[in-house]
Amino acid sequence: MVRARAALRLAIFAACAAFLTTPMARAQDFAGKPIRIIVGLVAGGATDVTARLIAQKLSASLQTNVYVENKPGGAFEPAFREVMTAPPDGRTLFMISAGVVVTQPAQKNYPFDIRELTPVTNVSEGPFILVARKSLNVKTLADLVAHAKQNPGKLTFGSGGGAAGSLALTAEMLRLNAGITIVNVPYKGAANALNDLLGDHIDAMFDAMPVQVEQVKAGKVVGLAVTSATRSPALPDVPTMVESGYKDFTATNYFALLAPPNTPPAIAKKLRDEVAKAVASPEVVEVFAKQGMAPVADEPAAFGQFIKEDLARWTKVIKDAGIQPQ
Repeated sequence: MVRARAALRLAIFAACAAFLTTPMARAQDFAGKPIRIIVGLVAGGATDVTARLIAQKLSASLQTNVYVENKPGGAFEPAFREVMTAPPDGRTLFMISAGVVVTQPAQKNYPFDIRELTPVTNVSEGPFILVARKSLNVKTLADLVAHAKQNPGKLTFGSGGGAAGSLALTAEMLRLNAGITIVNVPYKGAANALNDLLGDHIDAMFDAMPVQVEQVKAGKVVGLAVTSATRSPALPDVPTMVESGYKDFTATNYFALLAPPNTPPAIAKKLRDEVAKAVASPEVVEVFAKQGMAPVADEPAAFGQFIKEDLARWTKVIKDAGIQPQ
C-alpha cells in the first residue's frame, strides 16, 4: 500500500513536471521575465505611442517589465532582423503598422517575409488623416489641390516610413486622383515629418490618427480629410476623402503585434488574450477613441490571414500605380 501510494505520488509529480514544460504552461509564466516590443521607427510617432500604451497595460497584467525598444532605419530592416533572430519565447514582440507590410512589395529583393513571423493580434485600427501646415492658408482639400495646380512641383508631402511606405503611397493615390504634382519627402518616422510640418519646412502629410488628433484640435495643423468611409468621431468636423470628391478613396491604418518565427501557438494565444483584456479596459478604449482608433484584438489565426490579404492588397496598389520597387 505504501509503495502504491509512493508510486502514485511519483506519477502525479511526473505529470505535473511534464505539464510545466508544455508551451501552454510556459505561456502562463511571464512574471519576472522582461518583454520588449520592437518598433521600427523613431519614438514619438503613432506606432510608438500605441506600443507604449500596450506595454504599460501588459506590464501590469503579466507582472513583468514590458518596454519599447526603437529600431528605426533601413526600410524596417533593423527591426525585422531583431525579431527574426529572437528566441520564440514570447519575450520579443514587433509592433507594426500598415507601413511595415507595404515595405515588403515596395522594396526590390526585400530580405524578410512578414508571413514568416508569428501573428499575435491586430491591436487597433483607424483611418489616415491628411493635414497641412497652418501657414499654408488652406482650409479644405479642394484648397490644397488648387494650391498644387497653381504651384506645380512645389507642394511638399512628408512621408513617415520612407518613400515607399503606406503614407507615401496614400499621397501617391491623392496625386493620381487629383492630377497634381507633389514632391515626396521621405522620413524615417512620422514624428520627424510632423516636426518639419510644424516648423513650416514641408506643406502637408498623411499620418495616423493617434498623434494628429491633438495637433488638429490644438490648431497647430489643419485637418483636411480622413481616409475612412465615414467621418471619425474624434474629429467630426473633418470630412472624408469621399465627401471631398474622391470616390472610393479609402485606406485603413492599424497597429498590430507579431512574434518571432516558430513561436508556439499557446504563447501567441496567451499574449493575444492579454492584449484583448488591455484594449477592452475603459482607460484604453477612451484613449483610442480620442485618437480616432478602435480596438480590435482578433485571434492569431484571423490576424495571420489579415496580414496575407493586406500584403496582397498593397502589392496590387503598387502595381496599379506603376510604382517600381526600389
